Amino acid sequence: MDKPMSRVGFKFMNFAFRIRDLLRSRMDVLKEAGIEPGFCVLDYGCGQGSYVVPLARLVGSSGEIYALDIHPLATKEVQRKATQNAIKNLKTIDSDCNTGLPDNNVDVVLLYDTFHDLSRPDDVLRELHRVLKPDGTLSFSDHHMNETDISARITKKGFFKPLAKGKKTYSFSKVSKLARA
Repeated sequence: MDKPMSRVGFKFMNFAFRIRDLLRSRMDVLKEAGIEPGFCVLDYGCGQGSYVVPLARLVGSSGEIYALDIHPLATKEVQRKATQNAIKNLKTIDSDCNTGLPDNNVDVVLLYDTFHDLSRPDDVLRELHRVLKPDGTLSFSDHHMNETDISARITKKGFFKPLAKGKKTYSFSKVSKLARA
């Protein structure tokens, strides 16, 4: 993802995701991530914010939500949804890689339908590893990739190891001691 898609492309994607979200609840996907009240969650590649409202329900008022996307229209739409739904514990981040978050700060990272489109996937995985708490979880889904490719690409640099496979997502745990080359 070297640059954001066009405004027209974003509007089309937004419309398609609204239809998807009506047909399949995003809460069903999030339940596999093990998110609890008080958690800090990063939605990396948040798009138009399909997960914002259900995330707010799961983390409660004591939790934190960060929504990151390369496209300014995406984060603007997420902010609109947060305002419309009185979600006060959400911050948006405009970026193609770096989160600006402190080390070991996030309980769960959502990386949904984004990985296949990243121009620097190893840099993103390094950043996600950095911000995740030692017992943090990377919740992953990308319908553009098969199971073998998912596991190989997420684990190849040694940042993450497989944790569980759900019906809709794959969970990876943070590897705390990285091998030095």
